[in-house]
Amino acid sequence: MHYISKNLWFPSVNEATPEGLLAVGGDLSVNRLVLAYKSGIFPWFDAEEPILWWSPDPRFVLFPNKLKVSKSMKQVLRSNRFKVTTNTAFKQVVQECSKIKRIGQQGTWITNSMIDAYVNLHKVGLAISVEVWQNKQLVGGLYGVDLKNGVFCGESMFAKVSNASKVGFITFIQNSNYKLIDCQVHTDHLQSLGAEDIARDLFLQYLDV
Repeated sequence: MHYISKNLWFPSVNEATPEGLLAVGGDLSVNRLVLAYKSGIFPWFDAEEPILWWSPDPRFVLFPNKLKVSKSMKQVLRSNRFKVTTNTAFKQVVQECSKIKRIGQQGTWITNSMIDAYVNLHKVGLAISVEVWQNKQLVGGLYGVDLKNGVFCGESMFAKVSNASKVGFITFIQNSNYKLIDCQVHTDHLQSLGAEDIARDLFLQYLDV
């Protein structure tokens, strides 16, 4: 594991620990985040920790053509009970994601510094939010990084009502032309939608690394 300072660099992802931890330190500037994502690396840390950079092997991804939509979800999508938008409430989506309590976690990894960092990415057109509305209320959404190379790196999602985040996720994928959705690490929720593990080396090929 490497310690990095102000210099804009990352070690080879092949030097990550078996858990995927690659480096500690650095900053959350736009330039560093862009370099990280283009190199198959992402930040993930608690408020009490220094910045931690990860590149797990295997990588959990979704190929859009393998997206699974259950019969019940198809009915929900056809019902039009939700309205889905893109990039209309980016910061609010990130803030809502930070409030979600997750099993096995105390607090949130979406710290104020992380919120500011992704808002900055959004301002330069490299981060996207998907909003799900019901009765003009924001009830679900997701956000992530668009590398402009056919890969979307999903960061987090939230839902205040049943199926809201799934509707946003499915609608976003079905209306985009991404070749790969990076889900980073395994969750049962995303596996149910068709996500799978692939070798990190294969994932890097999709990034053109």
